[in-house]
Amino acid sequence: MFFLIFTLVAVAAFVSWRNMRINPNTKGSANISMMVALGATLAALSNCFTVIPAGHVGVIDFFGTVSDNTIKSGINFVNPLARIVKMSIKTQEIKEVMEVPSKEGLTVQLEVSVLYHLNPEKAADVYKTVGEDYESIIIEPQFRSVTRGVTASFEAKALYTSEREHLSQLLLNEIMKAISERGITVESAPLRRVTLPAGLSSSIEQKLQSEQESQRMQFVLTKEKQEADRKRIEAQGISDFQKIVNQGLNSQLLTWKGIEATEKLAMSPNTKVIIVGGKDGLPLILDTK
Repeated sequence: MFFLIFTLVAVAAFVSWRNMRINPNTKGSANISMMVALGATLAALSNCFTVIPAGHVGVIDFFGTVSDNTIKSGINFVNPLARIVKMSIKTQEIKEVMEVPSKEGLTVQLEVSVLYHLNPEKAADVYKTVGEDYESIIIEPQFRSVTRGVTASFEAKALYTSEREHLSQLLLNEIMKAISERGITVESAPLRRVTLPAGLSSSIEQKLQSEQESQRMQFVLTKEKQEADRKRIEAQGISDFQKIVNQGLNSQLLTWKGIEATEKLAMSPNTKVIIVGGKDGLPLILDTK
């Protein structure tokens, strides 16, 4: 539209310049007409180019006929009569706080997000079939419906425990099935916050605390049992050692060891008195100092 307007202005100004330049009295006005013609021409030519920002694609709409080929980011030469619709392909987020049902029929407040981006290869199809406001038409209704359908198959306590990761993954898979064929790529669907009814939250926390205490006591009992086993093995080892020593000791061995010790002492340079024939036949050693 602007291209046509600027073109008409340029033509009119050029014609006016040609008519005025013949008459010397209108020479100043002729110069003005020439400047207007040049300005309008440049403005018309500028409509032959468009700039697509980074993270966007351009959809070409020529009087209702949408081209299947989109234009990439940067400076592009286009039909000046066509309308260029710039659509974002960046990652975007929808955040919802909704009341969802659980398997038991309880109502749980859930804060959940979905991260998505427009598939650049299907941007023209999305524009033709849905329009620029595809987020509110496709994503939001499907997101809410899928979320309520998924949570209805889980118990409320599952939303409060480690089952949240499984729920998040299932939610992501279901949303992808619902909208991926429409040209929208879903990246993730993280659960941000789960708020249970006050009484149920307290009951779940008490149950989890009891389970933790039970596990702690089981650990203590296992540790004590292991310590008792260790002491039993140690006592058995000492008992076996004593039995072996007692079996190896007798009067003849002790007498022989005493004689060996007497011989070593007799050879020592220290002053001593050794009396042979003491109690049990062992020598008596007296210090002379």
